[in-house]
Amino acid sequence: MCRDLGGLLESMDGADVTFHVGGQKFSAHRSVLAARSSVFKAELFGSMMENAGDPVEIGDMESDVFKSLLHFIYTDDSMPQITREDMAMAGHLLVAADRYAVERLKLICEDKLCNHIDSDTVATSLALAEQHSCRGLKEACFEFLASPSNFEAMVARMVMSISRAVARQSSRS
Repeated sequence: MCRDLGGLLESMDGADVTFHVGGQKFSAHRSVLAARSSVFKAELFGSMMENAGDPVEIGDMESDVFKSLLHFIYTDDSMPQITREDMAMAGHLLVAADRYAVERLKLICEDKLCNHIDSDTVATSLALAEQHSCRGLKEACFEFLASPSNFEAMVARMVMSISRAVARQSSRS
């Protein structure tokens, strides 16, 4: 069934809603979106309903994130193998999944983030955990920071980042 819905997403046969995201257009099926997301259901069918013929504008999301969100909604398949470079995508996708109440995707992204915490990512991951109520991610961050060497590495990285930002700001003045 997931493969069939994935084919439907690719072919766009019967698509009845268009989204504008990051300069790109995405066509989709209201009923599929509503079946997988209570937020889409409210936006597309409920009192929050968008005008039926008008494209839905999503101004605060990158097109590749929305494309991945749609892919998951249609296929129930997320990023199978995640690399260090994909960690930013996992974070953005977690935000999108939380926004559209796609809980399974949110949990998958949270799990991937939990398994890739280091001194470079812990501060961002902790902020995401706090903003999007990800208790497991928050606990994983605290567990990572409980090690004095990990905490020191994170603080050193933050000090370097702040120093570079101050230097850039000073050079502009």
